[in-house]
Order: sequence, then structure tokens, then C-alpha cells
Amino acid sequence: MAAVYQALHRRVSSLACRLHSTYVRKMRYLNQLKEDDSLCRQAQTSGTFYLFHNLSPFLQKVGKKYLVPQLSAAETRQILEKLQEAEQWMEKSVLIGCSDEHRPRFALDLGALDKSVIEAELQGSFTDLRKALFVVDRKDSPLLASAQSLLRWHDSHQYCSKTGQPTEKNPAGSKRVCHASGVTYYPQVSPVVITLVSDGSHCLLARQPSFPPGMFTALSGFCDMGENVEEAVRREVAEEVGLEVESLRYSASQHWPFPSSSLMIACHALVGAQRAEISLDTLELEEARWFGLEEIVEGLKREPSSSKQDDGSFLPWFPPKQAIAHQLIREWLQQQSAQTA
Repeated sequence: MAAVYQALHRRVSSLACRLHSTYVRKMRYLNQLKEDDSLCRQAQTSGTFYLFHNLSPFLQKVGKKYLVPQLSAAETRQILEKLQEAEQWMEKSVLIGCSDEHRPRFALDLGALDKSVIEAELQGSFTDLRKALFVVDRKDSPLLASAQSLLRWHDSHQYCSKTGQPTEKNPAGSKRVCHASGVTYYPQVSPVVITLVSDGSHCLLARQPSFPPGMFTALSGFCDMGENVEEAVRREVAEEVGLEVESLRYSASQHWPFPSSSLMIACHALVGAQRAEISLDTLELEEARWFGLEEIVEGLKREPSSSKQDDGSFLPWFPPKQAIAHQLIREWLQQQSAQTA
């Protein structure tokens, strides 16, 4: 009986392993590519490539849709050979992921080459990432964001901060090494808290002078050295709108490539309704105000192009679905709707 039980246990364990091993195998393969230079160079010959030009991704418009083409290694090399740059540029690619079938994905920035020639050859255009993130399919947005962040990091870390000597990228682009000092540099992200403040029946949204006309969003700011998330949220809310947070809860997180590479940590914060008078920090913000339930509902329906009124002013509109601020606003709306139901 024990032998039967053990055999059954092995079959169940084996089945569970097969059902859950795709992700594990994928992650371990990616780690191998980062650590094994020869394996990564081999992968470059069979992987797919996303092209950038001065950190702007290459897109193709098909009908009303914007597609992010994945070029094979052969197609990429063919284009580069026409520009007599094949060997030099393939070495500059960085690993950004792989498919479930273990086909590696690389990003390659061709900023020093003639943009118009590449666009004509591939029948598309290099598009500013801020626009690209909101017009491509949602599954492509995180890949473009992480690719640009990694390419930007390599561009800004070509020299050792200790010796001033050039650093060298490994084939995967997962690190840079200064051979003069032996120092290894790894890409880093900056933690940013983004907070939707509520007094219980209204939520607070703000705008900076650099925002598109009419756009309001949640408060955000970089974490200071030594701060935890809770301390950063309380400080940012106090600094920017003069309110004291009574309680907060975590919602979700999102990588965001602006201004360089940030990890957006999204939270909901509650302030006392009796002490909810806004004291604006005009160095940071242009405007901040409370929004009621109906205003949020209408603002979520509104498009940027339809927010301008006849007198030249703009009705409020909010970040699109791809931004984590949109998720915070949606969550607050759902909570308020449930309370009033």
C-alpha cells in the first residue's frame, strides 16, 4: 500500500511540476543567458529584435493599430549590413526577455544611424515612447518601457564613477564592468510612491505645469534615502498639499521609464475630512483639488481631445488605462460605488 501511495504521490508531483514549470524554466533560461556570455551570443543568432532610435521604439501602423514588429536576427542583420554596421551594432543589443518557447528577445538602439533609411526600409517610424506606450497593445507596453530603461542606463553608464575608465557591457546587457577597478555595475530602478488621497467621500487629484492641458492625476514623488513606503507617502502628501495622512494601504506597482527607470508604488491614503483644506506647494504643483464621485465618472469618460471648451478652458481628464494612476482612480470609484449602493 505504501508503494502505491508513493507512486501516486510521484505522479501527482510530476504533473504539478509540468503544470507550473513553464515560468520557472523561462526564468532560469533568462538567468543563464545573463550569466553565460557564450550562450547569450548564440541566442542572439536565433532571437528576435526590437529596434529603437535614440530611445524611441520602432512602430508600424496597420489600419488604426500600431504594431511593435519583432525582427528576426537574420532580418536585423540584413538591414544593418546595408548600412555596413552589422557586427558593431549586434554587439550593442540588450536582452529584455524571452517567449514561453524560449525564443530570446533583444532591444537594439540604432541612434547613430540614418533614421529615415531604416524607416523607409521597414515601412514604419520611430515614435516617442510617451506616445508609443498609449497606442500599442497593452502587452507590448511593459516590454518597450523596460527595453528603453535598460538602453538608457547603458548609454549613461559608459564610464566608471571610481576610475573614469570605460566600462564594458556583457552580451546580455545585465551589467557593466570596469576592468581597471574590478567594479561591476548593475541597472537600478528608483522607487516612486504614487498616492490617491481621499477624505472618505472625495479624492484629491493634482496637475503640474508640464502636464497636458486639463490632465489631473494622483500625487507622486521619489522616495528619499532611508525612507520606507509609508514614510514617503506621508511626507509627499504633507509637502505637496499640506495634508496629514491618517492611514494608507498598498494597491499595486508598475515599472515606469520616466524620467529614467522608476518603480511606481501605488497606494491609497486617507486624511481626516475635518482637516482636508488643501495648502498647495506651488513649486511642485499648478493645481490640486477634490473631486466627487460624479466628477470622477465623467472625467474617466472624457478624452483629451474632447476636454477643450469653447472659452479655451479645459475640462478635467485622467491618465489612460495603461497608467497605474488610472487603476487607483478606478479602485476609488469602485469603493465609493459600493458604499453608496
